[in-house]
Amino acid sequence: MSAQPSASPGLNGRVIAVVNTAGGSVDAQAQDRMAQIFAVAGLADTEILSAGAGQINKALNDAAERADVMVVLGGDGTIRTAAADCGRAGKLIIPLPGGTMNLLPRALYGEIGWEQALADTLAAPVVRDISGGMAQGHAFFCAAILGAPSLWADAREALRHGRLADAVKRSVTAVRRAGEILDYRFDTQPEASAEAVVVLCPLVSKQVHADAPVLEAAALETTAAGAMFSLAFHAVFNDWRVDPSVVMAKVKSVQVSGHGRVPVILDGEKVRLGRNVLVSFNPVAFRALVPAPAGG
Repeated sequence: MSAQPSASPGLNGRVIAVVNTAGGSVDAQAQDRMAQIFAVAGLADTEILSAGAGQINKALNDAAERADVMVVLGGDGTIRTAAADCGRAGKLIIPLPGGTMNLLPRALYGEIGWEQALADTLAAPVVRDISGGMAQGHAFFCAAILGAPSLWADAREALRHGRLADAVKRSVTAVRRAGEILDYRFDTQPEASAEAVVVLCPLVSKQVHADAPVLEAAALETTAAGAMFSLAFHAVFNDWRVDPSVVMAKVKSVQVSGHGRVPVILDGEKVRLGRNVLVSFNPVAFRALVPAPAGG
């Protein structure tokens, strides 16, 4: 197996990989296996940086500044930060699944492990422009979830890390805030109200073509804690569009207002925003390297 510079000139430049050792599915041997994959692809001199939770953002910023191509292995938060850094710097990125949800890597590479995704991409790389969304200056590339259902993310994370008392406390908060109403406006349509607003990027939407210059937005009514939990973590993949209470639209922008700070999740990660949130379409959020289509 060898790299194909003609498919992606970026592989002729500096390639730097960043491994988040705190990623939910990153083990101690990940760096060694990654080095072997680079060696097989003819990129044995690739620099590989490993960083934990306290150092990962510094490592990502450093790689985005020095690399022509950044390879990132980590969870959703790490991937979103790296893609945003590369988008601003005009660098190429290979985002590999090293977390629990892996929204962006799954959308780009499908249901395969990071080793196969990296090997396939290095063997026949092509550049793909990826659109996305912006929420008050914060980039996302798969989905934004706004409203009380997103509060279940805190409870889920606490439970995943074994903090039972904290999980119970955060669940109580989520239940207490259930039913809080958001005001929203899709583009220039009349203002309306809902308990949650979900905005999907073309990369993951089932109703919008990957190259379409719009976002898919939905306003939803949820009535139970269980339903809200489902919304917060499966909205991207479940076909909730069949619910007659769901209001759908293809939009360039969404305005959301709450009576207090609007709870927000971007690509699986909680983000702290204010009581007024503007979500807008970004036509080229970053440029990814992906495997060339079979037979292409």
